[in-house]
Amino acid sequence: MPRAESTAMDNSCQALCRTLVTQNGLQPENVDISQSVLYTSIMGLLLVTDNKLKLGNGQVGLRNVGNTCFLNAIVQCLSHTRSLRDYCLMRTYLQDKHSNQEPVLMNEFSKVLAGLWECDGGETTVNPGKFYHVFKESAPYFSGYSQQDAQEFLRFLLDRLHTEINRRPSKRPEAFAMWQRHLDRDVSKIVDLFSGQLRSSLHCSVCSHYSNTFDVFCDLSLPIPKSDYRRTVTLRECLDLFSQEEKLDQENSPMCERCNRRTESTKRLTIQRFPRILVIHLNRFAMSRYSISKSTVPVSFPLNGLDLGPFGPVDCGPVLYDLYAVCNHSGTVNMGHYTAACREEEGWCYYNDSWCVQFFSNQAYVLFYELKSCNITRK
Repeated sequence: MPRAESTAMDNSCQALCRTLVTQNGLQPENVDISQSVLYTSIMGLLLVTDNKLKLGNGQVGLRNVGNTCFLNAIVQCLSHTRSLRDYCLMRTYLQDKHSNQEPVLMNEFSKVLAGLWECDGGETTVNPGKFYHVFKESAPYFSGYSQQDAQEFLRFLLDRLHTEINRRPSKRPEAFAMWQRHLDRDVSKIVDLFSGQLRSSLHCSVCSHYSNTFDVFCDLSLPIPKSDYRRTVTLRECLDLFSQEEKLDQENSPMCERCNRRTESTKRLTIQRFPRILVIHLNRFAMSRYSISKSTVPVSFPLNGLDLGPFGPVDCGPVLYDLYAVCNHSGTVNMGHYTAACREEEGWCYYNDSWCVQFFSNQAYVLFYELKSCNITRK
């Protein structure tokens, strides 16, 4: 919403809170009412009763504040994750979070989104400098001005945002049971949107015993099949390679639960729970002993109707996703650049830092899909 309108609503909300608490003797006038639960609740009600968020078209660039194209590209993709965007702009996280600590990073992230979607704001670029500064304080790994990996930034960012707005108190701690254990300690809007569950199935070649382990994921990192650079591989080929059965020799195999010893076995990954927002990382960078190389093999992917059903539980039926954002990487390992392509109402828009045009790139690195239909029964 426009800054003037937001400020007016904020002032009205504070005035209403002060009247209520003064009349009821709840707290003195000189206390900062903006930190109270009453303020947060009333603010949320005012935002909800204001019908819908008044948004611009979102076609606003992000200023590069020192080799931050990786940040700009990911933020543009997350900005077009509508459920997360609206959650941030309506500041619902203030009501959800369990901790009494101020969600500093989430506040700054929400301010960036507000700038990108401000209705008739007149701005062509938004400066993410304050947000990046706060992020680096929570993730010192990203300090300095060297180029960073966009997928690593996404993982760190989602983890830090989740930590600030976790609905569960902080504590250390088969498929349904493991998922419930995860939710017992980690529940937030980030988890609601991005978390899925992988099943790793191990088959012993000696006694034919199957054992399963389950892990939570926030993105799928897919290998790219080796190919002549002139031949385009498909996303389906990447998924097939990711989920294909892997043979483990006796030395590298875990203990068989039935044989109680290491045996030759096979391992296969499948998706047990499908996330609402599916993030696919095309693993273009390979690390050898002395260097890092980049795969430039073109990968084609569907814009609509990506079916992950064949990679889920047996007979789960179609699980369909539609693409809404892409983080691209062009150039080499040492001289690369990140951009984003996001689906708008009138088509796809290409974001190159502060530059926005109608364009689509084929240098995909991270794909963002939204779940459209899924008939699987949770177990």
